[in-house]
Amino acid sequence: MVNDSIGDFIIQLKNASNAGLEFISVPYSEFKFQVAEKLREKGYIKSVSKRGKKIKKSIHIEIQYINKKPKIKEVSRISKPSRRVYKKTSEIYPIKYGKGALLLSTPKGVLTGEEARKNKVGGEALFKIW
Repeated sequence: MVNDSIGDFIIQLKNASNAGLEFISVPYSEFKFQVAEKLREKGYIKSVSKRGKKIKKSIHIEIQYINKKPKIKEVSRISKPSRRVYKKTSEIYPIKYGKGALLLSTPKGVLTGEEARKNKVGGEALFKIW
């Protein structure tokens, strides 16, 4: 049983990209779909789509590669079910000199660190990706 669905999701992405897989399919949740959409906007994955109906719904993800090397090099979980980490706007900094991304769960939905700073909103720091 998975207690940390976002942690499981990002590790599946990292493992699939390191293994050279083109596609992965993960169980659907609206929150995971929003996270996947943000990763698509940032260029870490090629495409995201919903598959199936009702109970058998899943998220189908096409992984991004550049010259046969995965775009996702590393993923680091920040906030965990056992220890939630919240960031104010003033505590949000660029990741890897702007080459990475921080994803936050905010009252305005899932946002990257850049978007959160522009909207002057803080939230729960989910993970860093680069």
